[in-house]
Amino acid sequence: MSLLPSRFIYLCLHFLVLYFQVQESQQSTADFRFYIENHTRNPDDLSRKQVRIYQLYSRTTGKHVQILGKRINANGDDGGKYALLVVETETFGSHVRIKGKESEHYICMNEKGKIIGRPDGRKQECVFVEEFLENNYTALVSAKYKGWYLGFNRKGRPKKGSRTTQRQQEVHFMKRQPKGRADPLEEFRFTTVTKRTRRARRLKSNPKRN
Repeated sequence: MSLLPSRFIYLCLHFLVLYFQVQESQQSTADFRFYIENHTRNPDDLSRKQVRIYQLYSRTTGKHVQILGKRINANGDDGGKYALLVVETETFGSHVRIKGKESEHYICMNEKGKIIGRPDGRKQECVFVEEFLENNYTALVSAKYKGWYLGFNRKGRPKKGSRTTQRQQEVHFMKRQPKGRADPLEEFRFTTVTKRTRRARRLKSNPKRN
């Protein structure tokens, strides 16, 4: 008879330990979900964003996309201050936001397919998806309005997104470094080292003293 109470107490303690383990596990899961929600809710976190500065060369006009404020066209000169674009790219995909470095307005597309500049680029209308084409050009399709592309006619005026397709030259762009800025890849050129170049380097590093 004395063993029954002790066994009962043992079982009670065992269930109590299991209860606290379950509560702790649920709390950890809740904390983890809270952490994920806080770190993925805002896509503009600097930890998830890459910022680059370059120009977009238009295939149709032979000039560059420029953001003048609310007005956007493809008549910008190489190295023009309104043609410098700040491109914000999320690290988990090819979604980009394009802002004018000078005007600080974003390229956006409204529900009518019209291209406009806005000072606030957090809306989905200001997000584009990069599509890399076989001809080394890049197309930018709206993330909100599927199949609607950023494009400009031969006069450099924006085309309505509903009238664009990926095959049109009006939506083809090429990324270019600003005028006067060297291509980062040029810093990694390979040079063949021969006996002659090694001798020239030694003479350069140890010049004769008069």
